[in-house]
Amino acid sequence: MRRREFITLLGSAAASPLVAHAQPPAMPAIGLLDPRSPDTLADRLRGFRQGLKETGFVEGENIVIEYRWADNQMDRLPALASDLVRRRVALIAVPGGPDAALAAKAATTTIPIVFLVGEDPVRLGLVASLAQPGGNLTGINFFSGELTAKRLDLLRTLVPGAVQVAVLVNPTSPKMTETTLRDLESAGRAMGLQIRVINASTSGEIAAAFAAFERERPDALLVGLDPFFSSRRVQLVQLAARYAVPASYVARDYVEVGGLLSYGGSIVDAWRQVGIYSGRVLKGAKPEELPVVQSSKLELVINVETARMLGLTVPPSLLGIADEVIE
Repeated sequence: MRRREFITLLGSAAASPLVAHAQPPAMPAIGLLDPRSPDTLADRLRGFRQGLKETGFVEGENIVIEYRWADNQMDRLPALASDLVRRRVALIAVPGGPDAALAAKAATTTIPIVFLVGEDPVRLGLVASLAQPGGNLTGINFFSGELTAKRLDLLRTLVPGAVQVAVLVNPTSPKMTETTLRDLESAGRAMGLQIRVINASTSGEIAAAFAAFERERPDALLVGLDPFFSSRRVQLVQLAARYAVPASYVARDYVEVGGLLSYGGSIVDAWRQVGIYSGRVLKGAKPEELPVVQSSKLELVINVETARMLGLTVPPSLLGIADEVIE
């Protein structure tokens, strides 16, 4: 063998292991922390992925998403948040309310966090201000908790003879309970309504609360803002139908499964905005430089078929302002 050919072969043999072991650049990983389970959040997850796509990120192509679900066990949130920190994700998205957002904040002061909450994030202690969040958090303020009094007014319009209104809250989420009840009692007095607060933090307690309705017969029910209630929306709607209780909810997905009335922000659009902000952070934007977005897309959704089943006539004044009427 000629000397030149030998050197060429030797060079190829030395180079081949390097080629064989070459790896493509690792895709950035983001964490998604939520207190619920994914089987109740399909539409919202599509919204989140759509927001990422709008900023150039597609799961499995150029981004990895590490999901952490608490399955409605709120005490698991700190450990799940810490696990994402240990995995050194590039960002933590927290679209599941204040408890999850506060758990993520407690777990890291350096990894960017994009939250979605239905109440004032300044009052919650998540950011310094809406315009200048400071720190490593920013996100979306989804108008819902602030609309409780309006939701009560709409329910009274649909059920004009109502006197006693039950309000369902989750005592394991004290901040959300406080937000739900803050303006409710004064609003109820102004409307001549008697407000009765009912606590439920498990599926069994929800069932027990409705069983008590058979004895106490409230005229209407207002379901408070809480991720746990969202995950149990089918149960809530079915029990409201079984006990013939007109009920108002915070989001349209309750009405889509047979609920009577909802008024609040578009939750799917809010998740999309979380995806957009997450993509912007991945591209280099700093959370402290991204103002908190106040989601202003509100929608009133009425299920006319459910109203008929309850013996209610939806007044033209409500039909005229409804964003969607489900027949």
